[in-house]
Amino acid sequence: MTDDIRKTLTAAILKLLRPLVRLLLRNGITYGDFADLSKWVFMDVATKEFGIPGRKQTVSRVSVITGLTRKEVSRLQKIDTPDDSAIANQYNRAARVISGWLRDTQFHDKKGQPANLHFDEGKHSFSELVKKHSGDIPPRAILDELIRVGTVALDEKERIYLMADGFVPRTGEKDKLHILGTDVQSLLSTIDYNLQQDSQTPRFQRKVSYDNLPAEALPEFRALSAEKAQSLLIELDRHLSTQDRDLNPSVAGTGRKLAGVGIYYFEQDLSEDQ
Repeated sequence: MTDDIRKTLTAAILKLLRPLVRLLLRNGITYGDFADLSKWVFMDVATKEFGIPGRKQTVSRVSVITGLTRKEVSRLQKIDTPDDSAIANQYNRAARVISGWLRDTQFHDKKGQPANLHFDEGKHSFSELVKKHSGDIPPRAILDELIRVGTVALDEKERIYLMADGFVPRTGEKDKLHILGTDVQSLLSTIDYNLQQDSQTPRFQRKVSYDNLPAEALPEFRALSAEKAQSLLIELDRHLSTQDRDLNPSVAGTGRKLAGVGIYYFEQDLSEDQ
């Protein structure tokens, strides 16, 4: 690594760590906690992804790559990583129901918008929505979860209505922090992929921003960006849903891939010297 690349990478790391450290401190995660997690990830990535083809990865090689002692590597290899698979499954099930509600005309009103649904009355019910788009999970469990995170509510006729154009938890730190892990991981993985010199087909990674905007211009831009972004996401969701084998078991093909597009809005105050 050249000095210029190291300096640039160091500056980039400091930028991405600042909001992460702010979030960690707000939630009671100390430097010691973070350091232990970092050591484990260094060991795990070096062990699984930086081996020599045809040879078993050794503790000594992991130690050389990571800078950890061999004793530390051996200790870390015996530690199980915290598992959020239950949260991930819960999130995926709920997101799939909301996605189906947004795109499936069977559950739309005359204006083409997601309709208010009775829980279990008729083929346009919430129970039928869950059955069609989330398999055999109990509809009541999905409803309770969506109410808990503030994505749906009940109207005066006890019908269920959608409060957000997607599964975005409004309550419950656990659910929001799970999204932090999956979304940021996806973005960093795309950046890493695009930085690799042998990347012949770079993945789409773009943004638009201006750094001298008056505060009064932001409300209109927030609304415009949310409207345009949601419209695009719904269109892409409709396309991907036709290729997903959980929804369409007859879809042919090999392997099992995860693919998608993420959109996020950002803003921050800038001082004069920035």
